[in-house]
Amino acid sequence: MQDWLTMTACDLGRGIGMGRIDPVELTETFLSAIDAHPHRDRIYARVTHNRARAEAAAAQERAKLGLRLSLLDGVPISWKDLFDTAGIATEAGSALLKGRVPQADAVVLRNATAMGAVCLGKTHMSELAFSGLGLNPITETPPCVDDEKAVPGGSSSGAAASVAWGLAAGGIGSDTGGSVRIPAAWNNLVGLKSTSGRISLEGVVPLCLRFDTVGPLARSVEDAAHMLALLEGNSPADLRGASLKGRRFADLQNVAKDDLRDAPRAAYDASLDRLRDAGAEIVPIEVPELNEAMGLSGVLYTTEAYGLWRDVIEANPDAMYPEILERFRAGKNAAGPDYVAAWSTLKACRAAWDAATSGFDAVLAPTAPILPPNLERLLSDHDYYVTENLLALRNTRIGNLMGLAALSLPTGTSGCGLMMLGYPGSEEALLRLGSAAETALA
Repeated sequence: MQDWLTMTACDLGRGIGMGRIDPVELTETFLSAIDAHPHRDRIYARVTHNRARAEAAAAQERAKLGLRLSLLDGVPISWKDLFDTAGIATEAGSALLKGRVPQADAVVLRNATAMGAVCLGKTHMSELAFSGLGLNPITETPPCVDDEKAVPGGSSSGAAASVAWGLAAGGIGSDTGGSVRIPAAWNNLVGLKSTSGRISLEGVVPLCLRFDTVGPLARSVEDAAHMLALLEGNSPADLRGASLKGRRFADLQNVAKDDLRDAPRAAYDASLDRLRDAGAEIVPIEVPELNEAMGLSGVLYTTEAYGLWRDVIEANPDAMYPEILERFRAGKNAAGPDYVAAWSTLKACRAAWDAATSGFDAVLAPTAPILPPNLERLLSDHDYYVTENLLALRNTRIGNLMGLAALSLPTGTSGCGLMMLGYPGSEEALLRLGSAAETALA
């Protein structure tokens, strides 16, 4: 049964379907592993034992009757602590929301439950989701799977850690500037950023509503496809026969390769070689307008984030980690006309991106230009914190600014991910490409 903790979610689901795995035993195995784990309280904010057991018992009965609701019916997954759970605290990693108990599940959790997924509990995250590092001195900082002295990436830090440490078969996170893909890359997982507006945000604690997205962290592309289907309550992408032969990819040169450190660069170059060996054509491109778009990030993100949270923050600013407080308060500085003008400029940059990339199946880039930074140094060195936080999110933010679907895949080098940027609404096609690339990278 220990093997269950490292199997893919889909393999667990197939085992349930064949009668080889009992959903109740499976859930008890995960709950026992969580409760016995030395990092339990650094990864999970709350473990929902009673809910998980009730959902597993229902899945067990459906399996006996041949009435399973999906491939992942009876499979235990974790949820980032910004998805509302009825009767269970949802605090978004912040003392500002301590004791906040929603009366209803978020729509995505309701959808997943209706498809049979078992909710193990709520995972720790960056405070109010406003950091790519996963560092949270207010609640907890989960450990990075290959280096416990490093941060795991954020803001979906606990979601990634729960899967990487074998304490969930999959994790649900959110991605506003890279918060699914960064922890996926740093913990050697698959992370899917969905297109803005595709998946419901009802019952999700917001950061920047025009950029917030929901997405899975998983052990395989197949898992990510089925978890996306859970969130929407529909059928998963068909990954059968996926191939890289004849596929044409753009290798993004500007922005994505600036200040790229040695290990991510070597892992990325090696990954491109493997994709070429599998039959892909890879063409270097530059999109000059992307540089202009990146310069708009400060106005676009901090203005909306501070606008949403100003009253709550300023009522109790001392409850916040100073670095996160400073980042929110940067939103004070932009005037209304500046914000409107920035969105107008971004739309023009998106049109330029679309024109430059229209002949490709996807655009490729390193998921992150850096490896996971040291936790203690982040706490003691302000300049290091600022530099690493901005670099961590730099590449992934391209996908959010351009309004794209995006996927991060493990490269085989610890802490280094390969990012595939697809078209808006192209998740199914992107997952097929990701499945073929996953095979090549393995």
